[in-house]
Amino acid sequence: MEMECVTEFPHTHMDRRPRKRPRFAWDAPQLHPKAQPGIYCGQEVGNVTSHGTSRVLSDQASIFVKGLAQKGSPPWRDDDKDGHFMFALGENLTSRYKIHRKIGEGTFGQVLECWDRETKEMVAIKVVRGIKKYREAAMIEVEVLQLLGKYDKSGSRCGQIRNWFDYRNHICIVFEMLGPSLYDFLRKNNYRSFPVDLVREIGRQLLECVAFMHDLHLIHTDLKPENILFVSPEYVKVSDYKVTTRSPKDGICYKKLPRSSAIKVIDFGSTAFECQDHSYIVSTRHYRAPEVILGLGWSYPCDMWSVGCILVELCSGEALFQTHENLEHLAMMERVLGPIPPHMLKRVDRHAEKYVRKGRLDWPEGAISRESIKAVMKLPRLPNLVMQHVDHSAGDLIDLLQGLLRYDPSNRLTAQDALRHPFFTRDYHSRF
Repeated sequence: MEMECVTEFPHTHMDRRPRKRPRFAWDAPQLHPKAQPGIYCGQEVGNVTSHGTSRVLSDQASIFVKGLAQKGSPPWRDDDKDGHFMFALGENLTSRYKIHRKIGEGTFGQVLECWDRETKEMVAIKVVRGIKKYREAAMIEVEVLQLLGKYDKSGSRCGQIRNWFDYRNHICIVFEMLGPSLYDFLRKNNYRSFPVDLVREIGRQLLECVAFMHDLHLIHTDLKPENILFVSPEYVKVSDYKVTTRSPKDGICYKKLPRSSAIKVIDFGSTAFECQDHSYIVSTRHYRAPEVILGLGWSYPCDMWSVGCILVELCSGEALFQTHENLEHLAMMERVLGPIPPHMLKRVDRHAEKYVRKGRLDWPEGAISRESIKAVMKLPRLPNLVMQHVDHSAGDLIDLLQGLLRYDPSNRLTAQDALRHPFFTRDYHSRF
């Protein structure tokens, strides 16, 4: 078996999933050293102040202002129309950090790779838009990250916060540098599915993180492949004659596998404490649990549904429910998993009443188009879907997924239950 160690991804890009995605540095041409929209959250350099009203510990906030000098600040620039910070590559983000490149962006703002002059290492800085609701969400994320760090001493489960600061009305959160997300790895690998042994190792770590959060009475609410990162960016090329991608030198087909299966969960901006009021809609569409769509209230089990959807995606290479419309989404669930229990349909809130008729899902009568009906009909049942992609241990995986994707959240597997499932406890002699 031919193997080659590689440390960065090629630029081939083909997104098969019908959703807007964050853009990453390796997707775009090299940025020129001119002002770019950026995102920072922090204390003003040259006039640094801590968040007096923040629930974050004040001594933590003061860590980042040590040694700052006004001469380290770049020229003042107005934010862009959406509240993003404007920056130039090579400039300082406070005198401590030098901006190297932009590595990601999303609705929250942007992520910058920066050189930390104090620790002599690269870090990732999440620079949040200078808009009230995003600033408030960022401060909640800081609080959650500090709580997680307090109890996760080894830093083995969640992305680690190094510090945070408030810079020119932008909350900046400094993280350790990690590798690509699971989604990005799949995309760069032309949506080739992961081997089941790798899915097992990733699933185990993901469930350990979720169990850890749930023990702290925290609900992530936005688990998805984009928010799960490999610790290392390195991967290996492995000969694979099933793949159509060929090496230009010798014509050998190959696929890419991560050199290490170690992962960490990130993005706690939507994390909720179990005791607080819960907003009506949570989770990114493709990983949203049925109780959320039906307005039945949600809690810890909504994370478990997301985990089930993620594991299916890792096995197949594509999102399980590729839709942007609620009724179609529920119809897809029924196609893959069977009918939604009548007792859940009877309790839908006023927002979801239109999806139910005479005690059952209003489908296909309520479909918005013939194409929508075709999109639902093409989906296979869950066991058939798994067996299309998994060569061994398929029975255990199907049973695990059926437990994670139970409609009734009160019957869904907990994270601790899932970790005790034979899919994880049986000896399969994993190579990862």
